[in-house]
Amino acid sequence: MKRLLTLAVVAAGSAYLAKYLKSKGNAQAGSTAREEITVDVPVRTAYDQWTQFEEFPKFMSSVHEIRQLDDKRLHWKADVLGKPIEWDAEIVEQIPDKRIAWRSTTGTPNSSVVRFEPQGASRTKIVLEMSYTPTDAVESAGDLIGAVGLEARNNLKRFKELIESRGKETGAWRGTIQEGPDGPRVTH
Repeated sequence: MKRLLTLAVVAAGSAYLAKYLKSKGNAQAGSTAREEITVDVPVRTAYDQWTQFEEFPKFMSSVHEIRQLDDKRLHWKADVLGKPIEWDAEIVEQIPDKRIAWRSTTGTPNSSVVRFEPQGASRTKIVLEMSYTPTDAVESAGDLIGAVGLEARNNLKRFKELIESRGKETGAWRGTIQEGPDGPRVTH
């Protein structure tokens, strides 16, 4: 009951905030979050594990399911402040051991890029950058309180625990995806 009351108060406050921002012309302003962490595994291990999108729910607490539809398309199910959301995304760039970038094609406009930077032979810095555009009061409330940045930071901590406790990846996809004139192109 207490959580329901808290969510109602946050929703009411964010509805007011959304109306205020709209009146100021900022209703569609995008937000960004950038977080980084160093993991004690080689860059290839960290990168290869990150390519296993369907395992994201093991370390991303708000993500319930990701289905990889093909080499470059994903379907996400998650929640924002208890509100279930779904969207499709496409991987627009993937360079083995360097970076993976994706963007939504449906649902709340969002995009992310994760970079992998070797820190010697057995350590990797992971840098995650996310941007999104809140589309309703609940998403605006989450944005206002910095929920995405906090979620990203906690997800990276859980990824670190997961990959370091295993010491190896559970799979890998070593293809390359690059943006072309007709959209993302996959090469193996």
